[in-house]
Amino acid sequence: MAKISKDMIIADLVKIDQNIVPILMREGMHCIGCPSAQAESLEEAALVHGLDPDVLVARLNNFLGAEE
Repeated sequence: MAKISKDMIIADLVKIDQNIVPILMREGMHCIGCPSAQAESLEEAALVHGLDPDVLVARLNNFLGAEE
């Protein structure tokens, strides 16, 4: 089972599970398909959108069933 970390690139997250996209969009990351967003780390994207990257990582890992 893959485990998400905040230094992972958005494009890599989508490769792990495309169902991550709706989760990120619900969190306010509506530009997830933009070329520049694809190259950002999860932490960079979270901070740009005013989100706590650690909380977002925890939510994504919970979704994937990965242990903290």
